[in-house]
Amino acid sequence: MTRQAGLLAIAAIAIAANLVSAKAAETEPPPRVKWSFSGPFGIYDVGQLQRGLKVYNEVCKACHGLKLVSFRNLAEPGGPGLTPAQATAIAADYQVTDGPNEQGEMFQRPARLADRFPSPFPNDAAARVANNGVLPPDLSVIAKARTYERGFPWFVFDMFTQYQEQGVDYLVALLTGYEDAPAGFTMLPGLYYNKYFPGHAIGMPKMLTDGQVAYTDGAPQTADQYAKDITAFLMWAAEPHLDVRKRIGFQVMVFLIVFAGLMYFTKKKVWSAVEGHA
Repeated sequence: MTRQAGLLAIAAIAIAANLVSAKAAETEPPPRVKWSFSGPFGIYDVGQLQRGLKVYNEVCKACHGLKLVSFRNLAEPGGPGLTPAQATAIAADYQVTDGPNEQGEMFQRPARLADRFPSPFPNDAAARVANNGVLPPDLSVIAKARTYERGFPWFVFDMFTQYQEQGVDYLVALLTGYEDAPAGFTMLPGLYYNKYFPGHAIGMPKMLTDGQVAYTDGAPQTADQYAKDITAFLMWAAEPHLDVRKRIGFQVMVFLIVFAGLMYFTKKKVWSAVEGHA
């Protein structure tokens, strides 16, 4: 009995330690953000997408690529609304690897509209070396790939409210959630405390500060606004045809409602003759 009691005590201590560790690793749920593209009728804010592109070019592209996005997409309907000339000028600021040339060698040239946003590093190993062993993720679909669990009963309500912005809400919270580590929280060298990141220790330092990027449209030049703008741009990068999808979805719903009404009245018309002879 003594041995069993000792084992039970050890198990209880282990469980308690795990509960404490789990409690310490808990993260706050990201606050809800009001987005122009939320809801069944939401669409992208072109001005916000252009500001987000500016934030990406001036802050994010040094570490993160957009390998699934082509420069020509910037001038396509439903996107940032740039002209082909503006998209060409942005592409020319990037260098891409091409070749081989007549000497059989690869070479660098300015990007063209047909090219995709290049990675800032030649390979993953070089990216890790430049970032203390951390591989910066590609941002092409980050707004869809990163999210958080809402849990019960919220996910039930989400089915009725059509809340689908967990990913973008999380990204805004992540970009603005840097704080000093609380007392007793051990931080390894090269990591930073973020209250919204799982485990709270993140390898990316705080990248956005007030006044960092100059806006010309009168929008607030704050870290919070930068976070919302770059996140909206990344949402467009992950789902560039959102506007079209929602428009077609609405048209389909209208068609189904009209079709159901026609079928109902057709049924009433057909069966009225049968019921009259019954």
